[in-house]
Amino acid sequence: MQDFKNNLRKRGRVFLFFLILALLLGGVSWKVCQTAADHEEWVHYRNKSALLLRKEPKNTIDVLILGDSLSYTAFSPMQMWNKHGIAAFVGGQSGQNIQESYYMLKTAFENQKPRLVLLETNVIFRPQRGNSGLTMTLAAMGSYYFPLFTHHDIWKSVLTDKQYPEENYKGFQFREVTDPYRGGAYMKETSQKEKISSTVEDYLEKIRMLCVKNKAELVLISTPSPANYNYKKHNTLEEYARQKGLKYEDLNLKEEELGMDWERDSLDKGDHLNLSGAWKVTDFIGTYLHENFDLPDRREDGAYASWNELGKKYEERAKEKLEAMKKDDKITGEEADNRRERSLPVYE
Repeated sequence: MQDFKNNLRKRGRVFLFFLILALLLGGVSWKVCQTAADHEEWVHYRNKSALLLRKEPKNTIDVLILGDSLSYTAFSPMQMWNKHGIAAFVGGQSGQNIQESYYMLKTAFENQKPRLVLLETNVIFRPQRGNSGLTMTLAAMGSYYFPLFTHHDIWKSVLTDKQYPEENYKGFQFREVTDPYRGGAYMKETSQKEKISSTVEDYLEKIRMLCVKNKAELVLISTPSPANYNYKKHNTLEEYARQKGLKYEDLNLKEEELGMDWERDSLDKGDHLNLSGAWKVTDFIGTYLHENFDLPDRREDGAYASWNELGKKYEERAKEKLEAMKKDDKITGEEADNRRERSLPVYE
């Protein structure tokens, strides 16, 4: 009987310790989130999308875009806005894994009711071998429930005023460097398939069910990227979409329709798109969404007046930069690397 009481006391002390720890982490996380919200310039580029998403007025986002750096270098929400009045937001991050995509989606549903969720599919093939899947899961979960871990380096900015300035247009930033892809055809037809890890499959299902629960339609999209896509991945994604009843658009098979010119539309030798490539992809996807989904045109809605203002600024800046790119589209090598570094500090 005494042993039972001793064990009970030990368990009680352990429970109390973790309860106090959780309360401390929660309190510090709340304070860090408040600091981040008040000082966007102190927040690291990778963490800015979640912060800005939380700051969007309630129920104003109709299309949420998720994914790694291929998402925020390919889709420009303000271009969709200017042409179709689609209220979209890119919740992408450099190196975003599928677990982070899931928690970014949970973050969105806290304050938004997107009708469509577009998942850029490169996250499905980011490697998760051995214990890495568990590590990524714990890291993503910890960052969601305790944002202290996400903004752990904000204290450097508090102490040194280190800043991360950027022009951010609903998750999209300008990438103006041209570094051509010259590797030739990369979508060579085959019947083989690329394997998806079990952890990724689990989180894909979590994402799908979270969309079902919140009455949002999930659409899979592969953006043009010779460095990341091939026909084996296309076959895997096409089969998955068919099995789950999802729409899937592989833009790697629509180079001609998009008007892709890899001499001018590549940021870094066929990995990411630059502004020229993003303009073409966004024009196609904006029309695709407008024609295939019942999305409202919000341009005449007074609640979106700030979107109209931002849209005008975006269009002026984009045209300036596209004109400048036409003059500089031969810049490659070391100078391209230098300009790319200034354009986007983190690439993965």
